[in-house]
Amino acid sequence: MKLIIRWLLAACALLVVAALYSGVQIEGYAAALIAAAVIGLFNIFLRPLLVLLTLPVTVVTLGLFLFVINALLFWAAASVLDGFVVTGFWAAMLGSVLYSLLMLVVDSAMQAVFRR
Repeated sequence: MKLIIRWLLAACALLVVAALYSGVQIEGYAAALIAAAVIGLFNIFLRPLLVLLTLPVTVVTLGLFLFVINALLFWAAASVLDGFVVTGFWAAMLGSVLYSLLMLVVDSAMQAVFRR
């Protein structure tokens, strides 16, 4: 149940990012649900591999390269989906930062609710 609620809230977060920032566009709620699922799958399967492969660069940049990895995964999700458009790398960077901040709020709220 928690997974489904988090998925729905992740889709809402993507819609909020699209509403706040014109560099990210989503055609509707169905596209947001699919995009949230794809971003989640990319974060589960591709992100650990990318973090491991870029570990030296991440260490040298004191972890700032993780923002680049997040932006690339956000941009990659948009490139494989119809209805989810990111206009460029910098749009992906800002969009992924906004999405990450919103998901931080979602995760904190879910921990507070499901802790009881």
